[in-house]
Amino acid sequence: MSTFRTPRRRARPALVAAITVTAALTGPVSQAASSPSSHAAAGAPSPGAAGLGDPIFPLDGNGGYKVDRYLLDFDWQAPNTPFEAATTISATATQALSRFDLDFAGNTPHTVTVNGKPAAAERDGDELVITPAKPLAQGKAFTVKVTYTADPTRIRHRDDAIEDYGWIATPDGTVLYPQPNGAKMIFPSNDHPSQRAPITFRITTPPGLKAVANGELTDRTEQADGRVKWTYDSEQPLATQLAQLAIGKFTFVDGAGPHGLPIRDVVPDDLVASTEQYRKLTADHIAWLEERLGPYPFNRYGLLVGDTDLGVALETQTLSLIPKADLLGDQVSAERNLVHELTHQWTGDSVGIKTWSDLWLSEGHARFYERLYSQAHGGVSFEDTMKTAYASHDQWRHDYGAPAEPTEPNLFKRMRYDGSALVLYALREKVGQETFGKIERSWVTKYRGKTAGTQDYIDLASKVSGQDLDSFLHPWLYGAKTPPMPNHPDWVVDPVQS
Repeated sequence: MSTFRTPRRRARPALVAAITVTAALTGPVSQAASSPSSHAAAGAPSPGAAGLGDPIFPLDGNGGYKVDRYLLDFDWQAPNTPFEAATTISATATQALSRFDLDFAGNTPHTVTVNGKPAAAERDGDELVITPAKPLAQGKAFTVKVTYTADPTRIRHRDDAIEDYGWIATPDGTVLYPQPNGAKMIFPSNDHPSQRAPITFRITTPPGLKAVANGELTDRTEQADGRVKWTYDSEQPLATQLAQLAIGKFTFVDGAGPHGLPIRDVVPDDLVASTEQYRKLTADHIAWLEERLGPYPFNRYGLLVGDTDLGVALETQTLSLIPKADLLGDQVSAERNLVHELTHQWTGDSVGIKTWSDLWLSEGHARFYERLYSQAHGGVSFEDTMKTAYASHDQWRHDYGAPAEPTEPNLFKRMRYDGSALVLYALREKVGQETFGKIERSWVTKYRGKTAGTQDYIDLASKVSGQDLDSFLHPWLYGAKTPPMPNHPDWVVDPVQS
C-alpha cells in the first residue's frame, strides 16, 4: 500500500455498524461466547485457538486448522444493498478439534454446516465460534460452509495511511479494501497475513455490470434472468488481506508485459481514455523491477482503477487497486504509486509477512524501489529523500516505534514507509550495491510463495554477504536511537520533540 497520494478531500467518518444475528438458523448462532477448556486430555479433542497471538492483532487468525481453499459465492444486487452470500472453506485439522473459530465481522449468519451437517455457532465479537456435530480428527480434511447476508456498507476506520477499509462503494458497485484485517467483513476466514490459501470467486451480477477478482477469469455464464455469473480462480495462494473483488461498469483492457505476461486492466467505462497514458507504462515498470528482483512471481497482472474518493492504493494480489486520482495527475506522482504497488507483488504478496511486526519488509521494500525508480524518471534524488528520512528517524522511533516494532495505532505510519526504506538504504551502504542486489534477488527467490519474517531477512542477508549483519541491522530495526549511516558521517538526526 502506498501513502503517496494526490491531494484530496478529508477521509469520511468511520461507519461501524452493530452486528445483528438472525434467529432462523440451521446451525444456531448466538451472541454468547463459550470459553475453551483449559485441561483437555492429551490427544483428546480440544478447542482451536481463537487467535494466532500476533503482536499487533493477537486475535486475528485462528488455531487448530489450515485452510486449503476458499470458495466465495456472492449474489450481488446493487451498491450499499445487502445480498445473499456463502463461503465454503476446505481445511485440514492440525489438532483434534472440539470446536474452532472463523474471523467474521459485521454480516448476518444464517446457516453453518461442517461436512454437510448442521453445526452450532456462536458470535463472539469478530469471531464465529463453530462446534461441529462430531469432533474433527487431527490431520483430517473437513469442509465448513457459512451462508449469510453480506452487508456492503461495512466500513471501519484507522487513523493512519489505511483510513477507511472493508467494502468501499463506487457509483455502480464496489471495490475491496481488506488491509489490514478487513477481510473478515467480507467473508468468514482465517484473517492473518501468515495464513494463505487459494480463493475461487463466483460472483453473480445484474445485467450491464462486470465482476473482477484476483487471478484468472475461468468462466462467464449468462443466466436465464439476464444476470451473469463470473468465476475467478486466484491460481496461487494469497493472504486474505490481499483479496480483491470489484463490481461495476468496467472495460477490460488487455495487453502484454515482458515474456508475454498477460496484463488486464479493469477500468470504469468513463475513465478508460483519461487513464491510458499512465496505465500503458506497466510493462516498462515490470521490466525495470525484473532487472532488480528477478522474474515477476505470478501468472498475470493488471490495474484496477478505483472510482472512489478514497485515495489509497492497495497491492491486492495480481490486481493492484489504484485510485483514479493517482492516474489523473502528474506523471512522477502516478509512477511512484504504480511502481510501489507493483513492487509489492514481489515483496508483500509473493513473499508474505509472518506477523504484522514484519510489515517493514513489505512497505519498506515498496518505498525503496518506488524512490529508486522515481529518481531516474523525473523525481527527486533518492539520496536526498533518505537524508531527510534520516533526520526524522529518531522522532519517528519516538512517535511510531522502531521499524520492526510497530504498535497497533501506528502500524501504517511514516516509519513503515520511508523509515523502513532507510533501513534498506543503510544496508546497501554497508554491503555495497552489488551485494545488496544479490541479497534482494535471493530474498524473493528463496521465499517465493512463502511467508518470512525479520530474522529470516537478517539471516539471509548475512549468508549472502558473508558477514554477520545481525549486530548491524538489529539496532536499525529495534533500537530506540538511529545508528550512524555508513558512508555518510555528515548526516545528522534531529532532536526528538515531545
